[in-house]
Amino acid sequence: MLNTETRHVISDNVLASIRRKTLTPELLQLISRQNWFNLWVPKVYGGLNAELKEGCQLLEELAYIDGGFAWTVTLCAGANMFAGFINPAVAEIIFKQEQVCWGGSGMPSGRADKEGDHFIITGSWKYATGAPHLTHFTLNAWVYEDGEPVLDTGGSQVYRSFFVDREHVLIHYDWDTFGLECTASHSFSINELKVPQGRAFDLHPDCRTSDEPIFYYPFMTFAECTLAVNYIGMFRRFLDLFEKQLLVKSSDPEWVKTNGKILFKKVDAVRSTFDKKAKRLYQLIDETWKETEPDTLLIAEIADLSRALVSDVRTGTIDLFPYTGIAGAQRENELNIVFRHIFTASQHALLNRS
Repeated sequence: MLNTETRHVISDNVLASIRRKTLTPELLQLISRQNWFNLWVPKVYGGLNAELKEGCQLLEELAYIDGGFAWTVTLCAGANMFAGFINPAVAEIIFKQEQVCWGGSGMPSGRADKEGDHFIITGSWKYATGAPHLTHFTLNAWVYEDGEPVLDTGGSQVYRSFFVDREHVLIHYDWDTFGLECTASHSFSINELKVPQGRAFDLHPDCRTSDEPIFYYPFMTFAECTLAVNYIGMFRRFLDLFEKQLLVKSSDPEWVKTNGKILFKKVDAVRSTFDKKAKRLYQLIDETWKETEPDTLLIAEIADLSRALVSDVRTGTIDLFPYTGIAGAQRENELNIVFRHIFTASQHALLNRS
């Protein structure tokens, strides 16, 4: 899907992005040229309007080259997808501008006090991927009215999603992880910001403002699929690099006799089982995408399978990494970089199965 030049641009910037702890200007320019942050945005707003399988295949391929880069594209493109849930007139104005990049936090936090036709928002949120280059921040906040929490019919407190301009947000530069460094997923806060009611939205198919297929698809399932393919791409890269390291070690006949054959068989078994699950995920994406209202059993299978894939990635990496030798311990070695990306990514709450 990607040409050689594009692959080289991404791979050539891996170390620079890690050192900068954010994407390099070259990578941001590449994303802009390819329009990848608008992967799921309707064409009427200038987006690519990708089908789910097509977009997931791209994200997997990006993750194979560099997990940090792919993670940033995935999360920011997922936030830009909110274009289909806001007022179309507003979406057209915002998304037809150049280099629009949304991002934020999906965990409800802070509070949004409803006052007439607007909200007063105060709070702090963690892990806004791509914070240094976001043009708009998205957040979920608990709703209050007249000082009291707003409850739904079941008695649970209501939260709503909002988007705000970057200029109204304080970024806390606190992302200091040993992997996915370039995602720059810093925390942010807002203090008593007056937000028009038109900047509130709900991520539910019934609340869509676009008739493109992606907005009929359950958002949680969309998130599960797009994150899962990142793990698939990163783990396939790890397995390829691991086998490459085994080939280097196989120049020693004694090593081949004592460890080599066992390890080659082990990695083949891991890859075979993993590939079957990855193939099934794409089959499920195909089957659910074709339906206006996807089968609930298939949606449940995607939820279980995406978490099982992440668990397998974590277990498989733990099992194989000790055999990478000193090469795997060197910070700028690809094996070490992919290892760090995998274990940082595996802490994401959505697919983290204990």
